[in-house]
Amino acid sequence: MKKETSKKISELRRDPVTRDWIVIATGRGKRPNDFAGLKKAEIAYVSKKECPFEDPKAHGNSEPILILDRSGKEIKKDSPDWFVQVVPNKYPAFSGTAKQRHARYVGPYTVLDGTGFHEVVIMRDHDRSFDAISQAEAQSVISAYAIRFNNLSLRSTIHYVSIFHNFGKEAGASLYHPHSQIMAIPVVPPDVSKSLAGSKRYFEDHGKCVHCEMIAWEKKDGKRIVFENAYFIAFCPFVSRSAFEIRIFPKAHEPTFKNISMEEIGECAEALRNILTRISLALNKPAYNFFIHTSPIDLENEENRFYPAAQFLRKFKT
Repeated sequence: MKKETSKKISELRRDPVTRDWIVIATGRGKRPNDFAGLKKAEIAYVSKKECPFEDPKAHGNSEPILILDRSGKEIKKDSPDWFVQVVPNKYPAFSGTAKQRHARYVGPYTVLDGTGFHEVVIMRDHDRSFDAISQAEAQSVISAYAIRFNNLSLRSTIHYVSIFHNFGKEAGASLYHPHSQIMAIPVVPPDVSKSLAGSKRYFEDHGKCVHCEMIAWEKKDGKRIVFENAYFIAFCPFVSRSAFEIRIFPKAHEPTFKNISMEEIGECAEALRNILTRISLALNKPAYNFFIHTSPIDLENEENRFYPAAQFLRKFKT
């Protein structure tokens, strides 16, 4: 019998009632937002010698897709001066390629193959988490996010690009070495669909963008703002879903991360680094997630009137 060598890709199944897409990815552990308890970030320490991300290629990872230095400049893929390296995930939740989406039906359920892209954004320094890096280094990481977001957005079968960073076991991190993940997927996640529907409903009822309204109200109230610069504002939501939740909004009505400029990347890095550093000091380096909440790739221009601004959201566990 011929030995099976190809990897089985994941599967997307749609709930016919809620219309939510559920990912079935054999062999993968916790999902990005799967928390367990409120504890300090704890994850088994792995030495540099044993760490698969200290020298990605030497540990069996694929050739890097992108390499940036500490200033955010793109450099040669064999350069030893890298600070950010983007590589394909060795154990992808989404993989394979297809020119078109082909749905099939199992009883009342719609099923899609989990074709897409799953990448890892690796930071160079083994023992320096995101809250400990410099402003320039944070800008380099966000530049890598933007470059890959724009590239993956061009693929015809990709409907959403998800970028997230987990720190600590309780926040879903499976490796000690600081890294983020990027998933380019063929469907729009349920939370994004619900956010879009809610934003549209508010616009139809009030004739205004609800997210612009939230920013205006928070600035007027002034009680929950934790950081502000020329392009971004960060505050604890009036309706926070978890303790220490913070949202970073662009001040401009901009629904997609794709349009972020170099100047805005610098301002965004300042906001993100400021918040993570302060929280780390105040809460004794807690576990946390941050992720980018942005519009679907194929969002119609008409919907830009009410779609939420691209946001960085972070949740801390203490």
